[in-house]
Amino acid sequence: MKMKHFLSTVAVAALMTASAHAQQATFTANTPLGVTANGKYTAMSSNVKVYGGLVFSESCSYDPDRNLVVAVNRGAAQNVAVNDGFVSLINHDGSVHTPAWIGATRAGLVLNDPLGSDIANGKLYVADKDGGTADGAAPVNVVRIFDMKTGAPAGEIKIEGSVGFNDVAVAKDGTIYGTQTGSATVVQRVYKITPDGKASVLVEGAPLARPNGIALDTEGNVAVVNLDSAAVLTFSPTGKLLKTEQASLPGNDGLVILADGTKYVSSVMNGGMSRIRGGKAELIASGIPSPASICYDSQAKQIVIPMNPNNALGFLKVE
Repeated sequence: MKMKHFLSTVAVAALMTASAHAQQATFTANTPLGVTANGKYTAMSSNVKVYGGLVFSESCSYDPDRNLVVAVNRGAAQNVAVNDGFVSLINHDGSVHTPAWIGATRAGLVLNDPLGSDIANGKLYVADKDGGTADGAAPVNVVRIFDMKTGAPAGEIKIEGSVGFNDVAVAKDGTIYGTQTGSATVVQRVYKITPDGKASVLVEGAPLARPNGIALDTEGNVAVVNLDSAAVLTFSPTGKLLKTEQASLPGNDGLVILADGTKYVSSVMNGGMSRIRGGKAELIASGIPSPASICYDSQAKQIVIPMNPNNALGFLKVE
């Protein structure tokens, strides 16, 4: 016997209302990876490949001993979930080697809001912070250090008077340089921390323009890129301005310096990658969403590009 199905008057009215709403609303599917600036969409360059598996990765460093990329993940924001950061190991092709190399357990691990990172002297240095939690605790700058052989915590340095570094670069002697990007209420600075943990201000104010990325050249000089300008500033280890170059775009975050002096600069605000050779800048990739603190994979000769809220890494082959 065939069964008849009946809809109540209420159900019919609900369906009609939903249908009317569906007709009124415009369904929108997302666009491929790219950047929308000033109302104009730019598709990401075809020479950039993207792989996922991360959670808000702000920075990476290349480990020449393992021949792997070390990607630092914030995880959830500190005001959402405390101590949720972790570190992944990534193969040259972008596939995941170890999803949570540091962070498989939280036993003895504190990694709250990690941003910039650097590898030096067998250690991984990470710009982290305490505080900034949902209870309103003030953020406190902490550089956390991990052993590259075991992944185990190997110390931390709290920098009084600083609310947090965006990026760090570490010299062969263990001196740490860090950028405090600053804001309308926070002074913009570059800090210097000696191997015994003593912190001082290396540069403050102009010519800094919200300093973001930082790297050391082969002579031990300190190069800094800015969010509020296209300037790439090179300082001596004592804070003397030695050179000013210009990237192709402002709004910069990541900085890599190769052995021959070539610089690669990522514009987190405008989605481009600049290459600076002999003082001349060239835009070599565009449309990259939120390219943050980049690193150089010397084995594969590529720039690795953390892409923050996109939870992915981009890979850009370079000469």
